[in-house]
Amino acid sequence: MTKIAPFKALRPVRDKVQLVATRPYYSYKKNVLFAKLESNPFTFLHIINPEFGSASHTKANTKERFDHVSDKYNEFLEDGILIQDKTPHIYIYRQTKDGHEFTGIIAGASVEEYENDLIKKHEATLTTREAMFTNYLDIVGYNAEPVLLSYPHEQTIDDLLVRYSSTRPEYEFTTTDTIKHELWVLNEEETLKMAAAFETLKATYIADGHHRSASSSGLKKYRSTKGKTPFPNEDYFLAFFIDENKMKILEFNRLVKTLNNHTNDEFLELLSKSFTIESLKQAIKPYQEHQLSMCLEGKWYLLQCKPEIIDHNHPVNCLDAEILTQAVLKPILGISDLKTDENIDFISGAESIEKIESQITEGKFKVGFILFPITMEQVKKVADHKMIMPPKSTWVEPKLRSGLTIYNINE
Repeated sequence: MTKIAPFKALRPVRDKVQLVATRPYYSYKKNVLFAKLESNPFTFLHIINPEFGSASHTKANTKERFDHVSDKYNEFLEDGILIQDKTPHIYIYRQTKDGHEFTGIIAGASVEEYENDLIKKHEATLTTREAMFTNYLDIVGYNAEPVLLSYPHEQTIDDLLVRYSSTRPEYEFTTTDTIKHELWVLNEEETLKMAAAFETLKATYIADGHHRSASSSGLKKYRSTKGKTPFPNEDYFLAFFIDENKMKILEFNRLVKTLNNHTNDEFLELLSKSFTIESLKQAIKPYQEHQLSMCLEGKWYLLQCKPEIIDHNHPVNCLDAEILTQAVLKPILGISDLKTDENIDFISGAESIEKIESQITEGKFKVGFILFPITMEQVKKVADHKMIMPPKSTWVEPKLRSGLTIYNINE
């Protein structure tokens, strides 16, 4: 049984929604972030960056900084840029990118289900980041960026989504990245029917937002430990629920700065112990699992995993990202920690193969590996076995906007 909660969203007023809603601040280059803050007084980025234009600055991720975030948030409320719905709702959100529609619902996800592993995880979280996010929530009292949760296909939910999104949406706008956004506010009857439809689901899966989920779970315990009064809405957190068949899972590719003192020929010879190697005339992506495309100083190769390096009985060890780490990155290139080693970088499958090639031909990296995308079934198998995916295994779409529907924990 999956419990979803309607909530009284804080939302941008209709005439400013396209100006308020934003990609997460960390997705912007510094110069673009500066330009947006300078040119748009309504962007939610001003709440996340409350000291823009100020002569003095507090240290990032401190109580002082979070206090300023809270002050800026309250300023947006006082100025009428954000308003709160008077009654709880469930919301339908649709994002259209390159002709593909990502349609799902925005609602509260249950902290209890998270703790009981009915919201399943596949990523390890860092204690320091969890603590930082929990402290942030404790001070500001709201979720602004939904956790992305997937669920197995359920026709009843699909039928309701189609029916309820057939009317004119409350919001309809296109952003400069050519993505169209639509939001519907369900009435009381529609909200009840949608919540009932979700009760038939046995579990959901975190597709993106493990740290945000963990910090929301930790908030209640944190406030109890500190002797603080519980927040009225701390039993749920902001989430976007989407049918797993409607998501897109792209690969995360690897770029490496060093051959670990090997020549190209020596490197290829070492690779041949684990892979069948085929020279390519042009850049191509792998077309099936257990294949890797490799660009070595401008030359392209197709690597086919030899059977002996594939552990089909292990949910993690059979994944191409893990095979690459165990057969190449660690033993040959000397990269043991993908999270901290400065010799490796990652580039999403949303980027073109030409961009990957240019990074190597320009001398920024020595070698690049393009992986075949992991499937949702593989992700679920790892989560169901309570295991952890290799770092940077998936690039999941849709990427959601901050500030479109804000979940007020401290109503």
